[in-house]
Amino acid sequence: MAAVAVSLAAARAEIPTAEKLLPEDTLVVVTTPDISKLKETYHKSAQTKVLDDPAMKPFRDKLMAKWKGDFLEPLERELDIKVSDYASFFQGQATLALVQNDWDGSNDKPLGMLVMVDAREKSSQLQTNLTSLRKRWVDAGKSLRTESIRNKDFMVLSISSNDLPKTLRKFFPRPLETQELGVEPDHKAGSKKSEVFIGQVESLLIIGNSSRAIEKVVVHLTGGSMPSLAEVAAYQANHQALFRDAPAYGWVNVKAFLSILAKKPIAKSEVDSPEPASPAPDKIMSALGLNALKSAAFTVQNSAEGSMMQFFLSIPESERTGLFKLIGGNTLDTSPPAFVPADAIKFQRIRVDGQKAWAGLQKMLSDISPQAVATLNFVLDTANSNAKDKDAAFDIRKNLIGTLGDDIISYTKKPRGSSVADLKAAPSITLIGSPNPEQFTAALKNVLVFMAQQAGNPAEREFLGRKIYSVPLPNIPLPMSDASKPTGPRTLNYAAASGYVVMSTDNSILEEYLRSSESKAKALKEVAGLAEATQKVGGLGTLIFGYENQAETSRISFDLLKKDPTTANVLGMLPSMMGATGSEMNFKEWFDFSLLPDFDKISKYFNFMVYAGGTTREGLSFKAYSPVPPGLK
Repeated sequence: MAAVAVSLAAARAEIPTAEKLLPEDTLVVVTTPDISKLKETYHKSAQTKVLDDPAMKPFRDKLMAKWKGDFLEPLERELDIKVSDYASFFQGQATLALVQNDWDGSNDKPLGMLVMVDAREKSSQLQTNLTSLRKRWVDAGKSLRTESIRNKDFMVLSISSNDLPKTLRKFFPRPLETQELGVEPDHKAGSKKSEVFIGQVESLLIIGNSSRAIEKVVVHLTGGSMPSLAEVAAYQANHQALFRDAPAYGWVNVKAFLSILAKKPIAKSEVDSPEPASPAPDKIMSALGLNALKSAAFTVQNSAEGSMMQFFLSIPESERTGLFKLIGGNTLDTSPPAFVPADAIKFQRIRVDGQKAWAGLQKMLSDISPQAVATLNFVLDTANSNAKDKDAAFDIRKNLIGTLGDDIISYTKKPRGSSVADLKAAPSITLIGSPNPEQFTAALKNVLVFMAQQAGNPAEREFLGRKIYSVPLPNIPLPMSDASKPTGPRTLNYAAASGYVVMSTDNSILEEYLRSSESKAKALKEVAGLAEATQKVGGLGTLIFGYENQAETSRISFDLLKKDPTTANVLGMLPSMMGATGSEMNFKEWFDFSLLPDFDKISKYFNFMVYAGGTTREGLSFKAYSPVPPGLK
């Protein structure tokens, strides 16, 4: 009997899941039901294993040394704590949530923020640490009071930006105005105080900025009755379909968010402005079809076979308008055609009816602003007028827009060299489906003339019975390039072939495509494991399907970083704030890419990734899946 009593007591003490604790006015929640299991999953992932590989030791050791020496240890000295003393009690659920409270879209009534962490069997250690925190805060002469919420004591700290430790202030970029003036920010100046509530109920640590939001959680913890997030219909639907076995997931009440923003009070400065009023937010949202959007959800999952990420927008099929109507309709084949070679490092295929999409775009613009449609029609009429000087029968709406199909294919091959310029100029090709590609191609020059005058008279040449047209493109910076360094001359080559208009700035890959019917090379669809991975993301009857050979793209990145570490920002390897002049902490010193090993030593941790997006009766789904690399099985 004693054992049964102990067992029942343990069962009663278990903390409910996040959705049963959070109030029904929760707008955003990101949670892991069991952080211990999440850590276990994380340590089994290929991404973690590659960092733990002996070949990565020099890079890893320097990174950890900089993390500890420049950030962790100084922060611990300033706060007089050991972070490990607090991190060790993360045992059960860990949740971050935003609740509406009285928020009306303005800054006067901020969103309620909640952080909840379950210490489970380390509950007593958590209580000891909170008592110690209270003492150190008081000993430092800082403001602290105690507030009882449903008979549970919470300490309330009054905090401003001035209370941030110096190490944390160095972590964030300085205000823009102090950067431009070349002066140091005045951290001694007064700033607005905010209250932070910290307390423990049973084994759950609760941190928040609103006693009202915290009270709703405490009610659920102490057996009280109050509507919870779990009872919200939109959340229930997503939980049943996506969250039940996920180690981590997130949910956003998009409908509530947009409803609040649409009703946001208009600032007096906007009312008195002599400038023409912009379309009302509710009008824009209605035209785009956002009013029917109920929620957004995401999950991450790992298994012995691979890792999966899912994203879902809840929007019933019968209510879709605007943007969501453009991508509706019957799904078509999105598989890689036989002409896509196996050595393509990236591939994507989109099946959207171009003519319906154009009609939908015009309607959206008309609903938002008639002036926008007038501007669009002016551009089209101008193109028509210019073209009629050479062809009196030309009509851009018929000859170009009227020949749009329902298929867009693109793929990229490895760069020919190892420089950043080679990376940007990697051979790539785009194919636009058309029921009349020859007519589309003939009309294209009348549109391209807006980019370059020479486009009106493109160079022509014959290749395997096909006409290839070439026009120079403007010398403008490419995405991710240094705007101060103009790119070299580029030429757009295009041709009509086999139901597509084929376009590329790389002449050789275009010619390779035109010869593909004669090629005996292995096709992308024959890559080992691709068919099985494709089924994980929903098969090939979707709206969009894509593939990336991450083993090759990672090899390219590694080689570039080892050769020139300054390419990290170009490759998106570092957040934009890292190394920026706005931050007092030089993050570039943390990541010494010259210490990276030769890629072959760690290549076994990399494989490929596939993704697909489609529609269901309930909403829009996007999935990305990466199989476990063969070398780790």
